[in-house]
Amino acid sequence: MLNSEMYDTEVQPERAVLVSVITPDITEAIAEEHLQELAFLVETAGGITENIFTQKLDMPNSSTFVGKGKLEEISEYVKVEEIDLVVFDDELSPSQLRNIERALQVRILDRSNLILDIFAKHAKTAQAKAQVELAQLQFMLPRLTRMWTHLERQRGGIGMRGPGEKQLETDRRIILQKISLLKEKLEHISRQSETRRKSRGALVRASLVGYTNVGKSTLMNALSKSDVYIENKLFATLDTTVRKVVIDNLPFLLSDTVGFIRKLPHHLIECFQSTLDEVYESDLLIHVVDISNANFEDHMLTVNQTLQDMKVLDKPIITVFNKVDLYREYQSSEEHEEVMDLEDFERTWMAKHADPAVFISAETGENLDNFRELLYEKVLKIHQSRYPYNDLLY
Repeated sequence: MLNSEMYDTEVQPERAVLVSVITPDITEAIAEEHLQELAFLVETAGGITENIFTQKLDMPNSSTFVGKGKLEEISEYVKVEEIDLVVFDDELSPSQLRNIERALQVRILDRSNLILDIFAKHAKTAQAKAQVELAQLQFMLPRLTRMWTHLERQRGGIGMRGPGEKQLETDRRIILQKISLLKEKLEHISRQSETRRKSRGALVRASLVGYTNVGKSTLMNALSKSDVYIENKLFATLDTTVRKVVIDNLPFLLSDTVGFIRKLPHHLIECFQSTLDEVYESDLLIHVVDISNANFEDHMLTVNQTLQDMKVLDKPIITVFNKVDLYREYQSSEEHEEVMDLEDFERTWMAKHADPAVFISAETGENLDNFRELLYEKVLKIHQSRYPYNDLLY
């Protein structure tokens, strides 16, 4: 009789531990929030977090990121608990990666590598796949030597060093060739996308921007009555989706872009430049914020800093505070005396700081009509300034 376990196709999640260094320039609360996000990244990638190790240092150790004692503590836990991988909450240098792998004898990932893995998992279109592969190759290039650590056992002598060096040079040349081909492919895709954008006519363009997993795709579906993919995971949407939206006979184009995140690898932003072209060419930005997240202010700063780096903060911006329903659930669980209604929200510093601002729930549809009115006014104003003699729409 055949063993039924042979046909068990269920993939067991990989067990991970997280490692972070708390430096004087960040508080423990901020470090804890960063680690919660890292745990969510691990979950999104298909793993589970078994434990977290932190250490207070003036700066990460240049050789092993954490101190020798902490590394031994992590090593002991990894061996006893049979952990699959260790994830560090910062980008590791090639030498740190090599030294840590040698000490722990287990697979090591840093934050950048983990994000790249999630991007690779969620890439669907040819453009997204090419962008992710380009970012992975650029990330891998300076780390090639760790793939050849078995050569360290060779200690010189005639004919001993040559093969290793030749293999490294061969791999480096192959990667550089692939990078060049991918850049050409992405440039070709970018030209095609630009042609498509020009063919859309002179409609006003608006783009949804925001931190990852704040509900941009849900809002896109609510406004455009489309069926954009939604999942409660980070970076569920990688490809820019564009839909035509009509409010009171006023048509415009709405795009849903990739979400931002803190510590996003710089080379990843560069690779996704063509995807972010929709943001550059938009007439109006809609900054979606998850108000139910306790760290939404930090998320807003991250998004605004990214938009500033992209030099698009001069565009008109509507700030949409989303998930008011979940915020109220949080208030109820904390036994607040009064649960806020929309008028309470509109009297807060958030409404005054982000002008114009609107508070909604894209999931339940709460206050969406007011948002549509505000969006209509902004789009109409842009349309009137562009076509002052076209009074057919108003």
